[in-house]
Order: sequence, then structure tokens, then C-alpha cells
Amino acid sequence: MVEAPQTEEGWFALHDFRSIDWDAWRDAPERERRRAIEEGEAFLKHRELVADADEGDSGLFSVLGHKADLLFVHFRPSLDDLSSIERRFEDTALARFTERTTSYVSVTEVSGYVSDAYFEEGPEEVDAGLRGYIEGKLTPEIPDDEYVCFYPMSKRRGEEYNWYDLSFSDRADLMAGHGEVGKEYAGKIKQVIASSVGLDDHEWGVTLFGADPTDIKDIVYEMRFDPASSRYGEFGDFYIGRRFPPGDLGAYLAGETVPTGDAGGDGERGHAHGEGGSGGAHGEGDHHGDEGHGGRGGGHDHASAGGGSAHGDHPHGDEEASGEGDHPHGEEGASGEGDEVSDEEIRGELADLDIYAGKPHGEDVYATVLYSEADVEALFDEVEGLRGNFDHYGTHVKTAVYEGRHTDRSAVVSIWDTASAAETAAGFLSELPDVVARAGEESGFGTMGMFYTVKPDYREEFGDTFDEVGDILAEMDGHVETDLMTNVEDENDMFIASQWEAKEDAMTFFGSDEFRETVQWGREVLADRPRHVFLA
Repeated sequence: MVEAPQTEEGWFALHDFRSIDWDAWRDAPERERRRAIEEGEAFLKHRELVADADEGDSGLFSVLGHKADLLFVHFRPSLDDLSSIERRFEDTALARFTERTTSYVSVTEVSGYVSDAYFEEGPEEVDAGLRGYIEGKLTPEIPDDEYVCFYPMSKRRGEEYNWYDLSFSDRADLMAGHGEVGKEYAGKIKQVIASSVGLDDHEWGVTLFGADPTDIKDIVYEMRFDPASSRYGEFGDFYIGRRFPPGDLGAYLAGETVPTGDAGGDGERGHAHGEGGSGGAHGEGDHHGDEGHGGRGGGHDHASAGGGSAHGDHPHGDEEASGEGDHPHGEEGASGEGDEVSDEEIRGELADLDIYAGKPHGEDVYATVLYSEADVEALFDEVEGLRGNFDHYGTHVKTAVYEGRHTDRSAVVSIWDTASAAETAAGFLSELPDVVARAGEESGFGTMGMFYTVKPDYREEFGDTFDEVGDILAEMDGHVETDLMTNVEDENDMFIASQWEAKEDAMTFFGSDEFRETVQWGREVLADRPRHVFLA
């Protein structure tokens, strides 16, 4: 009997192809279309954040041609996880406007063609580089904003050419030659090979990702001339598409080019969250990091903390925007009296006072901050699990735990490049233990985000100076609370969280001689310029 190669399996994969019932979409009332976008966005965002499992990945793609309109790709540790995802989508309002055209079920796989030693001696005995390569094949990440090509294939079992009649060594030689062709596209094409033997109609499902669709064409074309394909390959239908963030779902349904490159949205494309739009966690050109994302998703699908009325995958149970707390940058009013004060106005006022208002990466960032009274070490362990998930996204700047200098509570700070990503992250952070408040939800005006990186030699002096300024603050009209908080992982990373009754009270302090002197002194002791993020 011909020897079968050993295999090891990783995550199960579901490629779910959907067509849009465009007639029904056009005829539907605006209220129904809006609800479908909201629930579709929430469902897809939570899948991308892997809220339903301990690990995995998901991605949303547009599909060109008549065979489908949308493709949902999900990788999860078990088939049961994928089954749950299927059923949960059917519970959304978006599902009513879609029809599944086809689907494909498989499981990621590596075989003995890759390395005999991996199977015979164990993973720990092989070269670290090879081990990392194999692990990447078993638990793949989906690149952001790239083109995708999916096709199923099998090995031929004909009278003249029968793959399964060849010896192991002959098959291994053919696969090695096939792999040499693929190596020419390293850095251009990422492929995920998943076995579907016994799971679907073909024997493998192949998914190719690339920034340039012509690279996809070229690698498929060149491999057709390789004997492993020309003699022994049989292929099913090919599908081509482009990844886009869930926050662009409204733009997609409105006929716009996606990804839009504006994950925050401008409210003119039918996005889900009122005047602010509802961008996704991905932006144009973002790419996943290399750290992986095996952290907990929290096991919940809440779309927002405090301000949202999230229920499962439906972010607005009453089909309306929730109001307070949904906009971390003050669109809903930065003062306790409902006056609308934009970030730009605040930054302009600070600029008039010669105070740098931050744009740490050339663009404004968005911060979500929650306060917890849990033990700081236990809190950090919980946050570290979520952070592993957040690091998967190019829009994630940082998430860290800060311990208060004068208060008993700790702060969890999560900073993102887009407001919607910060808001989505807040939903997961709200499930942390003993959360007592979310910055920006208190009445009044919160100036959160005075971030500082202090030179190590001045760390203690910086704390002492803060205490002196704190004594002054305690005597000022409109001051509620201010604390200096220190990153539990980096004692030189600090931020000042300050709460005032109104914006005018805070601006009075910013314009004071005491603050000016502190800022001037800070230029000498800080390792870089401070960053300011504002919360209403």
C-alpha cells in the first residue's frame, strides 16, 4: 500500500459566500436598511475581534463577478465554533437581504512533505524558523485590506496520472518543486492551504492573499506549468475579491469603492451610528502585526461600554443611537450643559495658550479609558489577554493598565487610530472585573490623555511636582479630581487624568502661570512631547 503522509491540523475554516438581493435592498424602507447595516457591522466586528472564541480570525471581502457579492472568511479552533457563527449571522437583519451562493469547509493542515522531523521527533526538535512557519500555517492571520483569491482543488486520480498511486518520495519531490515556484512570490503572496478531505467536495481549499491582484494571477498561471498541477491538479471555481472593514459596509451597499480609507465614516454613506459614522477597526493600508492574537475575546458581543445598549450582535436594541458615551471625542457635547464643543476648538484654544495638543502619529488618536477597583495584578492579567487580540489590528496604538498615585482605582487605557475601533474595544474592556466608571461618562469636562514619557532620572521629581500642582488644583473652582497614573509595565510612562465641572474651568487652569511653569519645566524632564486626548 502506498504510504500516506502524516498530517497535523490547526484551525477549521469556513468560506461563506453571499449574494445581495439588490431588488429587496432597494425596495426596503430606510429604517430596515439602517438596521441591517448596524447589525451586520456589529456581527462582523465581533467576529474580527474573535468575541466568540479564545482564538481565531475573521475577515470580510467584496467579491467581483456573478458568483457572489460578499465573502466571510472565518478561522476557528473547532467546527462547533463555525457552526455557531453561521447561525448567529442568520439572526441579524442583514441576513434577510442575503442568500448563500456557496460555502466551503476545511481545516488548516501541514503534512510530512514539509518536514519528516516535525512529525517523527516532535515540534520542539525542529529548527525554530521551521516551527514558526508551520505554526503560521496552522493558525493563519488574514492580512488587512488585501485582495483574496479562493479556489478548491483535488489531486487527479485518472488512468494515466493518479497522484495516489505515486510513492511518497515521488510525491515529496513533486511538492518540493511546486514549493520552489511559490518561494518566488514570498512577500507578495500569502497562502492558506486547508484540507477538506471528508469535509467538502474537493480535497483542499486554497486561499491566496496579495496586495496586487496581478501577483495572484501570475502565481496561479506559473504553477499551472509545474507537473504537480499540470499532471495532477484538478480545480473548482475561482473567486476574487478585496478585504474591507465592517465599518465600510454601508459604503459598500451604497455602491462606493471599498475599502474607503476612512474607517471613521462621515455619516453620508448610510453608516450605522448617526452623525459620527461607524468605522471599522481597519483603515487603508493597515496590516496585522506579527505577535498573533490568541488572547481572550471576552466571550461577549457588547458593542460599547456604558453608553450603548448592546444586546448580543445587535448594538442598538431600540434601533436608535444611544447618545451619551458613544463619541469619545466630544461630538455629543463637551460641557455638562450640552454645548457642542469639537476637539478642534479645544485644540485651537490650547494652541492660543502655547500648549501642544498632541497628534502623536500625525493624526489624532482616540482613547477609551475605564477605571477599575480590582486588584491591579489581576486586572493586568485580564487586560493582557484582550491586548493580544487588539494587537491584531493595525489601528491599535496601545492598551495598558495604569495605577493611581492617590486613588485606589486603576485605569485601563486603550488608544486607537479610529473612534469606532476605540468604541468597539470599550465593549470588551467593560467586561473587566470591578469596573466602576468610564472616562468621559461623568458629568462635566474630562481632560484625559495628558500622556508623558518621563526621563528615568526625573521620575521621582516629576511625581513630587505633580503633588505640588495637585495642591493648587484642589483650591481651584470647578476642579473635581486629578490623579497621576503610572503604567504598571513602564514606570516612566504616565498620564494625568483630570475631571472638571466645565470646560471653562479646565481652560482657566491651562492658562494659569502655575501650569505654564510646569509645562516649561516639563520640556527638560520629558523624553518626548506630551500627548493630549480629550473626552467629553
